[in-house]
Amino acid sequence: MRYLAQDPTLADFGHDVWWLVLIKVVGVFALLLVLTLFTIMYERKVVARMAVRPGPNQVGPKGWLQSLMDGMKLPFKEEIIPITADKVVYFLAPVIAGTCAFITFAVIPFGPMVSIFGHRTPLQVTDVPVAVLVILAATSMSVYGIVLSGWASGSTYPLLGGLRSSAQMISYEVAMGLSIVAVFMTAGTMSTSGIVHAQAGGAQASWDIFGWHPSAPSWYAIVTLPSFVIYAISAVGETNRAPFDLPEAESELVGGYLTEYSSFKFAMFYLAEYIAMINVSAVGAALFLGGWRVPWPLSLIDHNALNHSWWGLLWFIGKLLVFLFGFIWLRATLPRLRYDQFMRLGWKVLLPANLVWILVLAGIKTTQRNPSGDTRWYVIGGVVLVAIIAVFLWPEKRNQQPPTTEELEEQLAARPEGSFPVPPLDLQIPPSPRLARVSGQREPAAVGTSGTDEKEN
Repeated sequence: MRYLAQDPTLADFGHDVWWLVLIKVVGVFALLLVLTLFTIMYERKVVARMAVRPGPNQVGPKGWLQSLMDGMKLPFKEEIIPITADKVVYFLAPVIAGTCAFITFAVIPFGPMVSIFGHRTPLQVTDVPVAVLVILAATSMSVYGIVLSGWASGSTYPLLGGLRSSAQMISYEVAMGLSIVAVFMTAGTMSTSGIVHAQAGGAQASWDIFGWHPSAPSWYAIVTLPSFVIYAISAVGETNRAPFDLPEAESELVGGYLTEYSSFKFAMFYLAEYIAMINVSAVGAALFLGGWRVPWPLSLIDHNALNHSWWGLLWFIGKLLVFLFGFIWLRATLPRLRYDQFMRLGWKVLLPANLVWILVLAGIKTTQRNPSGDTRWYVIGGVVLVAIIAVFLWPEKRNQQPPTTEELEEQLAARPEGSFPVPPLDLQIPPSPRLARVSGQREPAAVGTSGTDEKEN
């Protein structure tokens, strides 16, 4: 049974019988549905705990069946379709969003080699040499579901929400894709099972601490820390989660691209949103947190025994829940950003930081492969040159003085007649003329007059 603790390789895929593949596909589908129901309640419970309120506690044991009841209720609600909607695209948009959300989990590794009904098989649906590119392609296609839903609704607010969502998701997909480049460079493969295997353990360090030789960190969340931080930020923006949930901004867009959807179609979008959150958490756990391998400090006990067979699924789900807790924590603590601030963060901060980090990592890898003095100095000089260019070419903020009150009054006086009204410059609301008219019609109150007259008499 030694093979049950082995890492799957690309040669182990493509040999399963058809019913075993069907079991894997149905198992992944059921796992995603259960995780979605759990994540909804997990989010409600955590946010309620942070807000010091009870949260759902009526349906099921301590309210844990509330999300299941909501999921059963939505398909039976009345469905309202706008008259101006493009019926075909209106129906296809939620299907595209839901399908792309499920595809991503096909290449996610859940564990090592296992035995299912006597058949030796990896705990993963499939894997290809470019599995991570498959993940990026599936997440990119999900944008079409959101954009088409906004366009096909035949309404202004959904259209604005769809356009805003397309710009947001494309911007943060670029940052997310570049953050994974460092993982490719370090692992030397794009296969998800290969990346998990590359994080199996580092070589022993040269220093000695009382007879203990510590091993170098193996998780890419530590080895490529800047990429992990950028991925975590980009994942929140990619999934439209708070504080980056601007396409569904109720304050100005009512409900964004979901405004005209109801009943089962709304449930499909709702399901796709939570599965997308689970997807990026699963990808982050596989690429940066060692995947299904036992975490530290449990790995110090006996990592071969704890990585055996189905134990890997337990560790993987545990790391997945840690990622999901980060999403929920952000929603409960941070306010929503302005859209211009959000786009500026993606294009002017995350993207340049990604490029500089990739350049630095490439220099480090080149130095490790060719540790000659000349190569090392070339790499250091290149990094310094890039830093100097970035400092001198970085756009500076213009030191503009705010206009004075007199200048603002002149600008207001020069406006044409019929322009939109503006609030008062002194921020003092003038009294309502209607209130003055009502006050003038009232007779003055004669409090205590009768008592005074009686005393005088």
